[in-house]
Amino acid sequence: MGRIGISCLFPASWHFSISPVGCPRILNTNLRQIIVISLLAAAVSLLYFSVVIIRNKYGRLSKDKKFQRYLARVTDVEATDTNNPNVNYGIVVDCGSSGSRIFVYCWPRHNGNPHDLLDIRQMRDKNRKPVVMKIKPGISEFATSPEKVSDYISPLLNFAAEHVPRAKHKETPLYILCTAGMRILPESQQKAILEDLLTDIPVHFDFLFSDSHAEVISGKQEGVYAWIGINFVLGRFEHIEDDDEAVVEVNIPGSESSEAILRKRTAGILDMGGVSTQIAYEVPKTVSFASSQQEEVAKNLLAEFNLGCDIHQTEHVYRVYVATFLGFGGNAARQRYEDRIFASTVQKNRLLGKQTGLSPDTPYLDPCLPLDIKDEIQQNGQTLYLRGTGDFDLCRETIQPFMNKTNETQTSLNGVYQPPIHFQNSEFYGFSEFYYCTEDVLRMGGDYDAAAFTRAAKDYCATKWSILRERFDRGLYASHADLHRLKGRDRPHGGIWTSDSCFKSAWMFEVFHSGFSFPVNYRSLKTALQVYDKEVQWTLGAILYRTRFLPLRDIQQEAFRASHAHWRGFSFVYNHYLFSGCFLVVLLAILLYLLRLRRIHRRAPCSGSAAAVWLEEGLPSQKIAGTL
Repeated sequence: MGRIGISCLFPASWHFSISPVGCPRILNTNLRQIIVISLLAAAVSLLYFSVVIIRNKYGRLSKDKKFQRYLARVTDVEATDTNNPNVNYGIVVDCGSSGSRIFVYCWPRHNGNPHDLLDIRQMRDKNRKPVVMKIKPGISEFATSPEKVSDYISPLLNFAAEHVPRAKHKETPLYILCTAGMRILPESQQKAILEDLLTDIPVHFDFLFSDSHAEVISGKQEGVYAWIGINFVLGRFEHIEDDDEAVVEVNIPGSESSEAILRKRTAGILDMGGVSTQIAYEVPKTVSFASSQQEEVAKNLLAEFNLGCDIHQTEHVYRVYVATFLGFGGNAARQRYEDRIFASTVQKNRLLGKQTGLSPDTPYLDPCLPLDIKDEIQQNGQTLYLRGTGDFDLCRETIQPFMNKTNETQTSLNGVYQPPIHFQNSEFYGFSEFYYCTEDVLRMGGDYDAAAFTRAAKDYCATKWSILRERFDRGLYASHADLHRLKGRDRPHGGIWTSDSCFKSAWMFEVFHSGFSFPVNYRSLKTALQVYDKEVQWTLGAILYRTRFLPLRDIQQEAFRASHAHWRGFSFVYNHYLFSGCFLVVLLAILLYLLRLRRIHRRAPCSGSAAAVWLEEGLPSQKIAGTL
């Protein structure tokens, strides 16, 4: 009858067999042997599961935390827990040209890692609405009466004070940052307004508000803050966690002699408003200049800053190019275009004795208006009548000279210096007109495709006015298209729709491809109105940059507490390692003991073999006389 022999690194006396008929013979095995084998198996199992638990719980803890922070920014719609003492707050007032808005931000206690940034998000009230308030007019309206500025801004600060817990007021930083409207004022008027704020606000409010917390910021600063805010929401300042994440090789500013580092690729931003167009993107490599004059210009366009809490750490040092172009916004460009049309047509009529555009019967044929649409321009008491021909290609050709490009290398609009862009490893987001031009009428918002956009724009421009009007009445365009695309500016003839969409589509195309020199096959532009369903303001970047040193304070406080209570420093993870280590020691001791026993039995006389045979047969062991 067959048998199955089972033998490991056990002593010879532990050998046993299992017969197909007599399987229960294993029960005859020494009880001590079974117990030891069971304990050994249990130790191995516990050690294995301990390693698995530690790896799953702690090996991926950092990634899980990153994902939770990322998910929180994407789906952050819950009301802020104002009863949580570990939540901190910050306030930014955006004093713009048409009004002032206050934003309240909040963030949990820093995690103690000096390489991580604060997890800042917008505060939400009990109704889950962002804590934001706006007032009019703009602060620059008080240029001649600066003593009234504090009363003007008090409603905003009262609003913030009602939402920030009273116990947190003294540690809540308040920043009042003024933009376009204040920039055009004389320096003396700017100073008078700021002095009134710095004098009166501390009397009525106990927020953390120092002299450096109220200022007029430049367009460059505003662009940097917008770039920071977008990339923070996109999670581009976090550490590389996955192999498939887009990375870029960076020469850290100020340490060009050291080796380049790899970190997450940041996104560039393009923003075309009504008056100006702005571009901002990271310049990862050290740049060279064609001339000393170009180098001087570049110094005013390149910003180098450290977002980290420790100035000695360079992993969050960024070099960002920011340029703002006045007159290159959608509405300003159309106005410049119409001024050129009016002046050139009047001059040609005078020189050639023509009557082009002087009556509706002999209109100026405008390629940048949809087919057969009628429009008119009024200047200095004269009227120039227009009729659209809807020629998208001719419109692009007509507006190209407005880019003011030069023959100098590395330049963009108006001949302004622009560092090279690595188009194969880059990503840009287009806001405002970049989104309106692609989405509101053409319904192509999102991933930009130049060829598809050109076809859609050509089709739109070449479509008769009557058909476009019918489509609009049927609701085939975006719900707000009547405001942004279709209604346009108020026209003298009172038409409810004098579309500038054809012109603005051509303008956006030329600014992007001719002005900023993006190739027509560039596929990494995303046009958007919001990021993750949230409108990202430059104020988010401002609060992130200006509070960047706060984590260092928290870290130092934690270190102080740890030095007085070092026994608390043993975390759960170290207990797991200690537990696993103990099991490993026990396991090694058992194995050494078994090996020792086996060595002893190997040295035993031949009687040991006979005893093993008796044991195999299931018979009582008999004594065998040894040799003398």
